[in-house]
Parts: sequence; structure tokens; C-alpha cells
Amino acid sequence: MKIKAIRLYRADMKLTEPYAIAYETIDRAVNIFIRADTDRGITGFGCCCPDLAITGETPEGAMKTLQEIVIPSLIGADPLRTAKILLSLKNRIGKEPSVLAGVDIMLYDILGRTAGLPLWRMLGGFRDRIKTSITIGILDADTTLKKALEYKKQGFKSIKIKGGLNVNEDIDKIKGLRDGLGREMELRFDANQGYSVQEAIHFVKETKKARIELIEQPTPKTEYDLLRQVTKSVSIPVMADESLVTLRDAFRLARMSLVDMINIKLVKVGGINEAMLINAVALSARLETMVGCMDESALSVAAGLHFALARPNVLYADLDSHLSLSGDPSEGAVTLRKGVLFAGSKPGIGCDLDF
Repeated sequence: MKIKAIRLYRADMKLTEPYAIAYETIDRAVNIFIRADTDRGITGFGCCCPDLAITGETPEGAMKTLQEIVIPSLIGADPLRTAKILLSLKNRIGKEPSVLAGVDIMLYDILGRTAGLPLWRMLGGFRDRIKTSITIGILDADTTLKKALEYKKQGFKSIKIKGGLNVNEDIDKIKGLRDGLGREMELRFDANQGYSVQEAIHFVKETKKARIELIEQPTPKTEYDLLRQVTKSVSIPVMADESLVTLRDAFRLARMSLVDMINIKLVKVGGINEAMLINAVALSARLETMVGCMDESALSVAAGLHFALARPNVLYADLDSHLSLSGDPSEGAVTLRKGVLFAGSKPGIGCDLDF
């Protein structure tokens, strides 16, 4: 099998509900879709989600790399030789994980379609569904509770709250949420690097009765000793997100016992192939894994879902970005019912686009 043609489609999408985190406010997202046609009539799709703050990429830079390096490298290549292609591209494009992830997802889509199997089965088939959290950005306490109650009515069982700007406001907000939502709703908290060690410890201590499930990336991503101090000082699991981009990052987090959990995002780490390597490190170090997302299309979220369903030690999912995108060409690629994401039965990732 050979790749005979590759097409790109840039989608500039507005968020139906803009949200704020500790270091920025997001109201739109750019995803770049990749389509590869083969000489055997099999077509695969991938998606890039460049983000300057997280992946170090811009949409313009990602498009240039795809046009000038990726496409010339892939035309005529055998798409089933995923390891060979991905290693070659990784060496050539450098630190552009979202671009690599888009190609990776496309190659795995072709692999699944060639085998006639949904990707989650090919990768291990451990489960066929997983509960996802849904995220609420930084809002005032009353608005946060109102939105949380709406999500509860929709059937969500887990909510992730963004914070990190004001620890005392975050504490009051969490206490109010627990009182308003009852005891059954799972609450996760993401400080997005906004806390000092002392603030993180104070937050966990003061919200103990609210039973926070975990705290994500409380301190700055490159300040590893601060992350370790929080992990060793609090009673709930601490998760790394922005601190985890590469396989070497995973090794550092595990070797130095910096955290209890990691958040793997395909477009941040470079795709499914890299995610499996990182997850193996986590498994060996007895770190629990979450599969998360950035501002990604339903196609990209579906790829993350397939990976999450396949691996036994992926215990958490935070795959909700597609729910707030307006004009997503891949809308419908993910099945969500009452806060639970379900696997599809179509070969590959199970999403076909017309471009």
C-alpha cells in the first residue's frame, strides 16, 4: 500500500462558551485536518491542534511544516509502516508535537481501516466505554454552580473546575459546589500552574471536606521541585499536565516521584505511538493515567478515546473539548451519553470527512 495524495483543511472554530484558565482566556480554536488517500482505496484522517502556549506551535507554522516537510515525505510511503514514518518525521520536524500527532492519528486510522477493526480493539480493547469529566473555566461562584447543576442534569458524574488565580476564591467556590451538587458528583480541580506550594497545600487542606478527587498541575511546569513538594505534602493525588510533553518528561516525573498521576494529551505528546510509550512508563512507576484534550475537534477527541479505552491503567478521561466547538467538520465522531463516552464499531477511528 502507498499513500498517493494528502489534503489539508484548516478549520477556524469559535467556542460556543469561551473559558478562562489561570494564564489565558480562550474563545476560538484552530484545528488542521489531514486526509491521506492510498492506492488501495483506503483513506485515513488525522487532526493537528497547534497551541503556542502548550505545544509551541502556531497554525501558520504547523501548516508550513505539513506542506513543506510532511507531505513530500509521505507521498509514496507505505502507511502501515507507522514506526518508520513517525521516527523519520520526529527527527525532521523537531518540537512540533501537534503536527506529529496529526500524522500519527491518520496512520493509525489507516491501520484500523486496513484491518477492518475499530482502533480501540486493535490497541488492546480493554473496555468499550469510559466516564469523562466536563470542564468549567474560571467564573464567579454563582455562575460556576449554575453551570455545574446544568451538567448534572445532563447526566455528567464528574466536573473539572479551573482555578489558580485566587486561592481563597477557589476554596469558597469548591465548598459551594459540594454543598450545591451533593456528595455523589466527582470534583476535580485544575490550577493550570497558578499556585505556589503554600497555596496548593492551603487549598487542599481547606477543601478536604469537599472531597476533591485530584489536583492538576498546581505549580509552574518547569519547577519540578515545587511539584514534588506539593505531592509529598497533600492528601489527594497530584497530576502533571503541562509538565508532561515528551517521553523524557514522563521518565523524569516517574524517576523523581514528582506526581501521583499524569495527563496524556495526544496532540501535546505527539500522538498515539508516543502516548503508548509514556503510558508504559506510568504503568511501570505505578502512576495513574488520565487521557485529556486541548481545544480539539471531535476527530482528535475520538483518537484520544480509542487510546483510553485500550489501556488498562487509563483510569480517567477528560475528553470534552469538542462539545463547545462551533463548526467542527468532524462533529459526531464521538458518542456521549450521560457523561459516558462509548466506542464505535466502525474501522479505524470511525470518522469520515469530505474535503
